[in-house]
Amino acid sequence: MATLQEVESEDNFNTITKDAQSSTLLVLYFKAAWAAPCTQMTTVLQTLASTYPNDSSVLFLSIDAENLPDVSESYDVTSVPYIVLQKDGKTLETIGGSDAAKVRAAVEKYASSKSSGGKAGLPPALNATAPAQSNGGTRNLSQYAPSSSDAATAPQYSSETMSGSKEELDARLGNLVKAAPVMLFMKGTPSAPQCGFSRQLVSILRENGVKYGFFNILADDEVRQGLKEFSDWPTFPQLYAKGELVGGLDIVKEELESDPGFFKEFSVKNEAGGPGITA
Repeated sequence: MATLQEVESEDNFNTITKDAQSSTLLVLYFKAAWAAPCTQMTTVLQTLASTYPNDSSVLFLSIDAENLPDVSESYDVTSVPYIVLQKDGKTLETIGGSDAAKVRAAVEKYASSKSSGGKAGLPPALNATAPAQSNGGTRNLSQYAPSSSDAATAPQYSSETMSGSKEELDARLGNLVKAAPVMLFMKGTPSAPQCGFSRQLVSILRENGVKYGFFNILADDEVRQGLKEFSDWPTFPQLYAKGELVGGLDIVKEELESDPGFFKEFSVKNEAGGPGITA
């Protein structure tokens, strides 16, 4: 029987997808350890995989969306659980959320005929509805916007819609990255990060007492897409200091390891003696 295979690295993912036959259905399951609905979906997919023969006609791959950000970005993963059905390098269908019945039906629809032997053993449809959570879970993150409790560092830009030339967009982005001495472009807001990388970077800034501004790239797709080219950095979060790109989470960690006082220039203390922050 087939199993839900854990993808260990980007190279591992590339090897598996490259070696897969053109007739093989790839079930790409993007998850995150912090998202409760993923626990349920993992069980669903493990059960579903066990109903198909181990003949490489259907491959079930489990991908940690945070550990493999480049893979996640290539499939535009903005929420988890998120499932991509792919065959011969082409995306057939995507499914967001924890609807087990929908996932089961989609896999059955696209699985090759020779794997139909496992069809009779498919488990009954499961009623798997994700509980409402304040941390996002399976919400449509593209609709997320900062709450009233989150200070908008650059409201004149973040609330503005522009559809002009590339020069105008670059000018807008140039102003945004300089809106505060330290600017964090993240998924979600500091009080409600919508990905583990953003959450970790917020924690690092707080631990180092850094006063910073932020921009929720999920609330503005123009900024989200434009900043990738503007900074020549394809993933988020992105951290800027004095208008210059520092990098993502890994780069920030490396900078702090080599220089523990990396953020000293931007560190402040609040009245209680703890780190200050703009949101």
